[in-house]
Amino acid sequence: MSTHRLPPFPGPTTASTTAPTTTPTTTPTTTRAGVRAGRSVSALICAVAVGAATACAPSEGAVVAPSQAAAVAPVTPGASKSTTGAPGIGDPDFPDDGNGGYDVQHYDLRLSYDPASRKLAGSATIEAKAAQDLTSFDLDLHGLTVSRVTVDGGAASFDRSKDELVIEPGKRISNGHRFAVTVDYAGVPEPMHDSANLGEYGFISTADGAFVTCEPNGAKTWFPSNDHPSDKATYDFRITVPEGLTAIANGEMTGTPQTKAGRTTFAWREKHPMASYLATMTTGKFQVRTGTSDKGLPIYVAVADSFRGSLDQLLTQTGKITDYWSTVFGPYPFSSTGGVIDDYAAGYALENQTKPIYGGFSPEPAIIAHELAHQWFGDSLTITRWRDLWLNEGFATYAEWLWAEHTGQGTADSAFKRLYANAADPMWAYPPGAARADDLFGAAVYNRGAMTLHALRREIGDDKFFPLIRAWTDAHRYGNVTTQEFIALAERISGKNLKGLFDAWLFQPRRPAPLAGP
Repeated sequence: MSTHRLPPFPGPTTASTTAPTTTPTTTPTTTRAGVRAGRSVSALICAVAVGAATACAPSEGAVVAPSQAAAVAPVTPGASKSTTGAPGIGDPDFPDDGNGGYDVQHYDLRLSYDPASRKLAGSATIEAKAAQDLTSFDLDLHGLTVSRVTVDGGAASFDRSKDELVIEPGKRISNGHRFAVTVDYAGVPEPMHDSANLGEYGFISTADGAFVTCEPNGAKTWFPSNDHPSDKATYDFRITVPEGLTAIANGEMTGTPQTKAGRTTFAWREKHPMASYLATMTTGKFQVRTGTSDKGLPIYVAVADSFRGSLDQLLTQTGKITDYWSTVFGPYPFSSTGGVIDDYAAGYALENQTKPIYGGFSPEPAIIAHELAHQWFGDSLTITRWRDLWLNEGFATYAEWLWAEHTGQGTADSAFKRLYANAADPMWAYPPGAARADDLFGAAVYNRGAMTLHALRREIGDDKFFPLIRAWTDAHRYGNVTTQEFIALAERISGKNLKGLFDAWLFQPRRPAPLAGP
């Protein structure tokens, strides 16, 4: 994620925006007695701070096949709590985000949106594998009215508790078995708000459609989900909008848009695993262009009418930068690349998988470089817990420095030295190895995270550093990662004990000692 107000390379950046805090609305639904209720869920809301210096050969992955029906057994009255899926996935800093008891394999989202009324209607089928016996489990959903829930085709009772949709299937789901839950819902989506971080995110209605950016937990504003990055899945989208509008989602289109009775349906598929915060259904009036990069990678770019003059540059720069990163970070992990410029003035960019989105501005190459680097660091390699966010933002910020080196606009060393020279910078009091919920996108996570990588590069040399980065992206392709895994790999490849270096740069609330050498 990045903002568009970048200072002249390689200056540090800090800032924030504010937005009024709102209380999520809960909509009553018909329930059956016995479904648990009354649990609270903390709404974690974040977005990239305005002014922060970060912006975020194709594989042939296969779509996850439709799940087999779960083996089921009758629910017994007074069943043990061990058959209740946890209301949080286990992130120690955000304990109520996501849900436990199952692993999502695939989302099939059928969505219809009318900008005039701002109403969204959806039917979401979630294919999952049980990680324990389940007599009830949760999905995350913010606002919206649920009309029906089924599990493996059978009616299920449900209840709402803040942002939790609590589901009780008619029969017990056995540990290890696959099941499918379908949720029908509708309403006017409400975006998330967090004045401590970026402000507004999730499903944001615009005059002609919607601007959809979900980091860290805004997916629940438009579809029921296990809304935490540690549970990745593949996706199918069928999005219907009024004729004349374009609906853009992740991955590639699976056919030609179909128009009937004044409404057009767009079908998209992301066949590679994706975190829920990277999913999008951005809609509106767009100029679209497709092409291929010099290396033959398909490109899809779209810009709002007011940014039509940026269309060619976005196409060219996206292809050029994606190709270059594949020589630095290893093979591009997805089947297409692209980008979207919307006219909603968000003031930030987000690394939506395969299609970074730029909110209300034409991005400079440095921001495009940042967001496309995220396709490796954040999208393919996704953090297991939010405290390790520097693995996304520190890497993407360092990519900006590498892009400057590549284009002759500066060096990573000069960027590092300029930042280090400011001994009074507040980032020295913020250890980036433990990103904080109340300042998730702090400048330290970006700049000090990037400085950590440069200190490592200086310590082990380019002949070990760049093979390390490629080994990192290869070893964890499409998976989840932690800081400790990166440290272990760095020590193995370099043959050095690097614990002191990482401790000083990531975990201490003070400015590390100067690097040795010039």
